[in-house]
Amino acid sequence: MLSRVADAVYWMSRYLERAVNLARLVDVNWLLTLDMPENFGEQWEPLVATTGDRALFFERFKRADRENVLRFLLFDTEYTNSIRSCLRMARENARTIREMIPTEMWEEVNIFYHMVERAADRPETVVVNPFSFCNEVKRRGFILGGVSAAAMTRDETFYFTHLGNMLERADKTSRLLDVKYFHLLPKAEDINSTLDHIQWSALLKAASGFQAYRHRFGPISPGSVVEFLLLDHDFPRAVLHCLTVSRNSLHQITGTPIGHFSNLAEKVLGQLVGEMSFHSVEEIIGRGLHEFTDNLQTRMNQVDEAVSRTFFSVSDEPLDSPGEQ
Repeated sequence: MLSRVADAVYWMSRYLERAVNLARLVDVNWLLTLDMPENFGEQWEPLVATTGDRALFFERFKRADRENVLRFLLFDTEYTNSIRSCLRMARENARTIREMIPTEMWEEVNIFYHMVERAADRPETVVVNPFSFCNEVKRRGFILGGVSAAAMTRDETFYFTHLGNMLERADKTSRLLDVKYFHLLPKAEDINSTLDHIQWSALLKAASGFQAYRHRFGPISPGSVVEFLLLDHDFPRAVLHCLTVSRNSLHQITGTPIGHFSNLAEKVLGQLVGEMSFHSVEEIIGRGLHEFTDNLQTRMNQVDEAVSRTFFSVSDEPLDSPGEQ
């Protein structure tokens, strides 16, 4: 496959998944805001902090209120990670590779794009209540996942699509956990309170994992939620599951047996999967959940850089190993 085509497939997939997961972040923040006691007020700045774009936001806006944050994250065309910007870039990438993807996928990407553009024409409706818009974005993500699973030949196009999708999902699930961190309760005695449990439940619902979690663990427990969203091998949105599927997709592309590596991307991703596989939730919480997820996001950025250098870069520079963590 030409590197240009592989690049477009990979980023089409990442942008689509990014849009869906941003809707999930907005959704969980909206649910948490509704459940907060009145003395807390609405908290929207934590959502900007979670995305990693707080500094950029405050270059554009003076206050992190609901209207400014939602307009920025959902529809701002000057913000490259807004849902609207992601759909524009996903559609453009899909357009350049229409002959490589199923017709149904192109059609669904196009429908998705126009749905977001229509919503952007009346942003005040979404700002008042973002639930319906976020729900539709998530539904479009499920449809595209179904098209990919049912209509794509298991060739390089499929595996680059899957690789981008899973790496993006792993990153955003870790950021979803950071929503809880940035909604810290003001008193130590509030931990394990009813409000605390409501917040953990909201995170599970935003990840479409509430029912799966209850079947597996039963009552809500912060440690169990962290274990489920980070370390579960079977839940499709758990970080370890996503990274493992990403690694497998990478090896399908190259033909290198799992457990070996022939390029930087296989090495960096294989190391990360191995380390994640041997972490315990007690170690993660003891180290600090935010500190762990922050380092994890840095490591996943390094995986993305390694994938780009291995498959998309035209540079002749040697593919050296990344620095120590």
